[in-house]
Amino acid sequence: MPGLSDHKIEIVRHLVESAPDKIVGGLQNALSAASGDSALAGVRQLVESEMADRRLRNAVLAPVAPLFFGDGKLTTRLVFPARALALIWRGLKAEAPGEVALAARIMADFRPDETSPEPLDALVARAAEGLRNRESRDFIAAADCLDAVRPGCAYALAACLDIGAIVRAATLRLPDWITRTTDERAAAARLAYKDAITISEDAAPRFFEMLSAQMAEPWTILRIVSAVMDHPAERYLAASELSIFALRVMDQIDQNLTHIAKFDLDGGAKSGKQAATVVELVTRQIAEMEGGIELATEGGWGGRVKKQKGQLAGCVEGRLREVGKLLGAALPTQQVKVARMSKELPRFTTDPEPRAIERAMAVLTFVEAIRTSSNYGGFASTRAKVLEKAAEQLDFYVEESLALVRDGSVRDFTLAASYLEVAANCAALIREPRAGDIVRRRTAVAVDQARGLLPPEPPAAIA
Repeated sequence: MPGLSDHKIEIVRHLVESAPDKIVGGLQNALSAASGDSALAGVRQLVESEMADRRLRNAVLAPVAPLFFGDGKLTTRLVFPARALALIWRGLKAEAPGEVALAARIMADFRPDETSPEPLDALVARAAEGLRNRESRDFIAAADCLDAVRPGCAYALAACLDIGAIVRAATLRLPDWITRTTDERAAAARLAYKDAITISEDAAPRFFEMLSAQMAEPWTILRIVSAVMDHPAERYLAASELSIFALRVMDQIDQNLTHIAKFDLDGGAKSGKQAATVVELVTRQIAEMEGGIELATEGGWGGRVKKQKGQLAGCVEGRLREVGKLLGAALPTQQVKVARMSKELPRFTTDPEPRAIERAMAVLTFVEAIRTSSNYGGFASTRAKVLEKAAEQLDFYVEESLALVRDGSVRDFTLAASYLEVAANCAALIREPRAGDIVRRRTAVAVDQARGLLPPEPPAAIA
């Protein structure tokens, strides 16, 4: 089959060049899966070439590349419009093709601590110069694109590029600085910080913004801020230009607490897992505030964090109190008269209710998944008590259900087995996965015995 015409290839090229990195990457994966289709060979080659170019661009402009996001109008952190990055790179390729080619050769065998990044840093400095001078078409377009977002945005980016070499070197040390902040590593972070503010007195916020953009969890930049400022007191940090990083963490905690409070039980196990992940995130963020800053005991940031910790415990304990009710809805019982007494026994009159099961699985998945964060979060004791009561409730249901099955008191064994399958899934979360398997095996044996496929269990020995 013939490939696309040159005209159509040019249309595709324009579309690919203007698409975000994520879209181009997905397109590359899709085309790789269809590698046997000769009609797409030209498109595949075009996309692969574009991705290679973008990888080089992101490596050269690594100190600022993560700052380019969407239309650049996000207000919660420092960002620039993604389109400007493409224009800046186009300008560099047009003005310094030899230097870009050299960068490509360097990146083909780049080794941290061995390969000199000076040619890359030279291109970063040239990009800053291009934005300020605005002498070429591409840099004029990039500057206009930036300033259209907010006045002075082009010069703000140029100021970030000015400390690009320092940020590039610091980025290579970030994993060490984050995982374990020793005195030696803290001293290295302070030295990088001092180098940045030597270039520009107002570079401090930009330096930390650029580093945080390199992190999988940007809020952990507070750890580096704390190391540079030598575990600052709340009042000192609050009065500095770096207070924004602590305020940002506390704002994120508030947003995450809202998410936990709105945890949707109808979302099933997936929703429970997501809510538990947010609980763990909040406990880590609170720990970061308490560990990195000397907080006031009352009022101010200390009071706010204390309140947030209380809200977290309240939200979680509120969900924990629902466990018994939701478990009972998924595994319903009924009052049955036995002699002159009434007894609570499992009810096998209708099919299991899907919504009740989803809600029970959501809350039990949540309870199981918050295990690691419960101690620091302050709800470990409540969680342990709730699980103990849930285990007792589940054991009663399973034993009574199996007794009814063995006695032949169940009209529909398949229906009873379906409820016991629900109980097995609950047991796996309340105790451990093997507990669920035990319930399933016992159910299968009891049903086979009731149907006469297996001999009945021998009577218990009398001591």
